[in-house]
Amino acid sequence: MGISLTDEQWMRHAIRLAQRAEAQGEVPVGAILIKEQKCIAEGWNTPIQNHDPTAHAEMITIRHAGQILENYRLTDTTLYVTLEPCVMCMGAISHARVNRLVFGAFDPKRGAVCNALQLSDASFLNHKIEWHGGILENDCANLLKDFFRTKRKSLTK
Repeated sequence: MGISLTDEQWMRHAIRLAQRAEAQGEVPVGAILIKEQKCIAEGWNTPIQNHDPTAHAEMITIRHAGQILENYRLTDTTLYVTLEPCVMCMGAISHARVNRLVFGAFDPKRGAVCNALQLSDASFLNHKIEWHGGILENDCANLLKDFFRTKRKSLTK
């Protein structure tokens, strides 16, 4: 399955969630899990607020979806996230059996889908994840760039 207008609509929703993270002083990353064209769960980064290094947008969303669906397997779902997932999140996405991953900005330094690591194609994982990156990439990347630019400016004052 390729990219559709619906993918852009869901990614815009994930961007709005990322903006919630930013409003709370968190790195602006948002995620939403879809099944049968319905939102099952959503989340945004909250590691600072929750004093939890695992509170990435993807992890929050996956945990919530498992509770909603009453199942640790999230088959036949699509996860939209504004930034290429890290190694921790890719592990959770794989273990949850998410079918499809759509992300916005690529993360050359820490991305574990196709950059620093290629876990989407790792032979040691039982589950292969269909993925598409770069959806509304500029919007997602600029949100992160602006956040860190502002953060750096406030540190130098």
